[in-house]
Amino acid sequence: MLANGSSTSSSTRTQENDVLQALSQIIDPDFGTDIVSCGFVKDLHIDQTSGEVSFRLELTTPACPIKDMFEQKANEVVAALLWVKNVNVTMSAQPARPVYAGQLPAGLQTISNIIAVSSCKGGVGKSTVAVNLAYTLAGMGARVGIFDADVYGPSLPTMVSPENRLLEMNPEKRTIIPTEYMGVKLVSFGFAGQGRAIMRGPMVSGVIDQLLTTTEWGELDYLVIDMPPGTGDIHLTLCQVLQLFALLLFILRLAHDYNSNFSPVVPLTAAVIVTTPQKLSFIDVAKGVRMFSKLKVPCVAVVENMSYFDADGKRHYPFGKGSGSQVVQQFGIPNLFDLPIRPTLSAAGDSGMPEVVSDPLGEVSQIFQNLGVCVVQQCAKIRQQVSTAVTYDRANKAIRVKVPDSDEEFFLHPATVRRNDRSAQSVDEWTGEQKLQYSDILEDIEPEEIRPMGNYAVSITWPDGFSQKNMDVLHDQRPPMLFRFSYQPVIAPYDQLQTMERLVGVIPLPAPAWT
Repeated sequence: MLANGSSTSSSTRTQENDVLQALSQIIDPDFGTDIVSCGFVKDLHIDQTSGEVSFRLELTTPACPIKDMFEQKANEVVAALLWVKNVNVTMSAQPARPVYAGQLPAGLQTISNIIAVSSCKGGVGKSTVAVNLAYTLAGMGARVGIFDADVYGPSLPTMVSPENRLLEMNPEKRTIIPTEYMGVKLVSFGFAGQGRAIMRGPMVSGVIDQLLTTTEWGELDYLVIDMPPGTGDIHLTLCQVLQLFALLLFILRLAHDYNSNFSPVVPLTAAVIVTTPQKLSFIDVAKGVRMFSKLKVPCVAVVENMSYFDADGKRHYPFGKGSGSQVVQQFGIPNLFDLPIRPTLSAAGDSGMPEVVSDPLGEVSQIFQNLGVCVVQQCAKIRQQVSTAVTYDRANKAIRVKVPDSDEEFFLHPATVRRNDRSAQSVDEWTGEQKLQYSDILEDIEPEEIRPMGNYAVSITWPDGFSQKNMDVLHDQRPPMLFRFSYQPVIAPYDQLQTMERLVGVIPLPAPAWT
């Protein structure tokens, strides 16, 4: 009986390996890795009696544009195995969660991706793009919310028609309950019963902070933020509220004209830039792109609104050509989408029903569908590259650093990394005196966990409970970190930058110097 059981177990393992090897033929085009290595294959079960193979493909977003292709190919490659009689594939999604979710305001703890839609100039159709993008993502199967960040002139109450047009408060939790329209959660100052605000910048920043961080957003795959025009206090407030503590300190140095006590919360995942063909629009948009560059937010797409119209069998460009393509060329943003001049697009916004909802098969809806696919793919790619950039190789007992979108990698000795910590626990911030001694760290120390922090850094947890943050501290005057993400202007997805965001260098450490 024992021999027979052992034989059955061995046979099952062989068949599982056959299935996994077959599935490894399917390559995720965004990650450039097979779906087995990506960890998508879950709950693999083989019934040897019936020859049925069942498993689940768990993707990173329910809005994955190629989920049907994955399902079809998984069925095909497994069914091709000679011993397989039937294949049962189920699809699911487990969106990535923010790092340090427990430290975030309750409403933001379960938001996977935050997308800023910005133009830095009024009247170019930014709100139209934000709303239609949000409803496109919802149509792709994602859970979506929209945050209208324009307190002076909120657009969301005009562009959507929720049955309940007032935000409600939860008296016990003292939180805001968003309103909802066609499955998308909505928050705007225009739904607060106040209309348009007349107040100074610091007050507006406080309103923005409260509306965003105290709202019960619930489980969201994407929160689309409709940014107000400009690059001033409100933009910095939003990005500060949505960045980690080290970056927050740097931005506050830049915006020292008002005081703020923001908490370290989930970072922006990416930004979409909206412009029009005119040169003046390009000048203002360029300022916004540079702002996102300083804030370490990758810009993944440019939308050129009011680009053209078709008449008499010809395509006409009444405002000229080139603003959108100029942004793409000058800043290396890889994806450009041209929106036509269409009366229906404007009318849909005024009627309270987005164009992608009222005419889902139209030309404009197809353009937004392509934009939605781009946003989903780029967000997934950014998270995947960051999460695999720094790992611990237990076989070699070394920290492996992989340059994104490259075969280049190098190794760091864990003890050296730990000894070179430059936080206040290791170095006196006032005197610069070294508090952590060389001999305090064992040569065979191993990290317990390595986790990404936003888009730009990693946190390493050590056996003594110490959590070491390694990041680009930008203009901080303290000694540089042992290794860090060295950012050239980050204005596009990592794989498209000419100057690639890299993890560089090891600071030489003479052993006797600290003893």
